[in-house]
Amino acid sequence: MTDPTAGPAADLLAATAVLVDVASPSRSEGPIVDIVEARLRAAEHLEVTRVGDNVVARTALGRPWRLVLAGHTDTVPADGNETARLEGDRLHGLGAADMKGGLAVMLDLALTVTEPAVDCTYVFYAREEVAAAESGLGELFEVRPDLLVGDAAVLGEPTDGALEAGCQGTMRLRVTLVGARAHTARPWMGRNAIHRLGGLLNELDAYQERRPVIDGCQFREALQAVSVDGGVAGNVVPDRVALVINHRFAPDRTPVEAEAHVRSVLGGWLEEGDQVEVVEVVAGAAPAHTHPLISTLVARNHLEVRAKLGWTDVARFAARGVPAANLGPGDSTLAHTPDEHLDRGPLEAVWAALHDLVTRGPDPS
Repeated sequence: MTDPTAGPAADLLAATAVLVDVASPSRSEGPIVDIVEARLRAAEHLEVTRVGDNVVARTALGRPWRLVLAGHTDTVPADGNETARLEGDRLHGLGAADMKGGLAVMLDLALTVTEPAVDCTYVFYAREEVAAAESGLGELFEVRPDLLVGDAAVLGEPTDGALEAGCQGTMRLRVTLVGARAHTARPWMGRNAIHRLGGLLNELDAYQERRPVIDGCQFREALQAVSVDGGVAGNVVPDRVALVINHRFAPDRTPVEAEAHVRSVLGGWLEEGDQVEVVEVVAGAAPAHTHPLISTLVARNHLEVRAKLGWTDVARFAARGVPAANLGPGDSTLAHTPDEHLDRGPLEAVWAALHDLVTRGPDPS
């Protein structure tokens, strides 16, 4: 039986630095996946399957519980931070927080906990940082859903060691306002579609978001303009402008309800000929921190529990009946920034919490 009091097999911060030095921007994860696959296949206690650039390693000990630990291998493009740099107990580098620290934790547990108290599934998947339709996790759910069966899942997204429950849904809409072309020397002969945006943008700026509390977690919705496209020529009154809006909605609303809400906000500014089109939408996930596996993780490690305001792949698991939560090292506010970094404390604390769960199992209650 694996010693539940043991420490990680290697220096986790140094192990993360090794992963940071393997470039893995979205759609180019092959090299890091090759490394992960080779290390997992060397472990005799694991059943390893590769699907494209996704790798799944599973124990098959017939335990009464199965825990899924999942994390993405890709990063956003580099911004002068592609090389790992260790400064004492802090690691700088692309992906250190999002989420190669989480991958290092998963790899150490997968390789060292040979007889877990719960069966474990370790999922290393590609293309999380690009459009949801390209997700490697989505690919696995489509072609090998049997590999992702579990009683609960923990996603290693950066939470700085807190447990972030559920996630909000996200929706992008394109709003097209129409006008009439004219020469800019005689603008009264037309109608400026771009000028029509003024009132609508003020409405969005003054938007009062909902902050519902769900299972003790306070979510906070948002409605933001994110891009504008319009204009014909330097001497033409524009007859059309397109505004893209992003809506983050709490998991107590369905996508249909969220769309109806946005349309109600926009309604006073729309006229005949205007259009509102949903470009992309993915539902959120309700908090699942009362599930025995996740509640044990929280209670035995005194974890802070809070709502996940962004969207994460916990929603993919929740949609398929697998309760899921986010727990990982690293500060999410540093993700995708030039100064992305990871501190040793949260990295080792997350390892200890997950190691405790997989080696001891859930509390009997």
